[in-house]
Amino acid sequence: MYAIIRTGGKQYKVQAGDVVQVDKLDQKLGAEFDINEILMVGGESTHVGQPLVKGAKVTVVVTKQAKTRKQIVFKKKRRQGYRKFATHKQEFTELFVKAITSPDGKVAKTDESANVVDVAAVRAEKAQARVAARKERAANKGTAEVVKKAAKKVAKKKVAKKAVKKTAKKATKTGAKKKAAKKTSKKA
Repeated sequence: MYAIIRTGGKQYKVQAGDVVQVDKLDQKLGAEFDINEILMVGGESTHVGQPLVKGAKVTVVVTKQAKTRKQIVFKKKRRQGYRKFATHKQEFTELFVKAITSPDGKVAKTDESANVVDVAAVRAEKAQARVAARKERAANKGTAEVVKKAAKKVAKKKVAKKAVKKTAKKATKTGAKKKAAKKTSKKA
């Protein structure tokens, strides 16, 4: 069974167990409530509203209250020197569809449970983890610097050895070329 609901001036087709993002609703996180603005209920028997279906409802749970990703708003009028730049984040509410009740009493439920996410708490945890990592790096900074200096010394020695080998090879090659040039000039 499916239903077409209306919220925030928009229409959404939902089934039991779906997760839908709608415009922000004034509901608390984890709250369970019914949506009564049902335009149509479909499935075995179809009920079309004029404009709403009486006696039908969709039970939903609020799983997230957050903002969307940042959208760039850029306006420009060419040859007029007009440029305007802004950004925008739209607030939304994420709903988990728990059950759909049709006007004739049939109910479509889901066995799944709603996964409620508190975005503010998740952000706070990540911030605390970053601060702890920063403190740990600062505490280990002294030992890390000693290791880095030792690694740099070893790297410099390797580079110096390679440079000596290259110059030795070049010297033997140029010496061989000069000898070959002298032999050919003496024969002529």
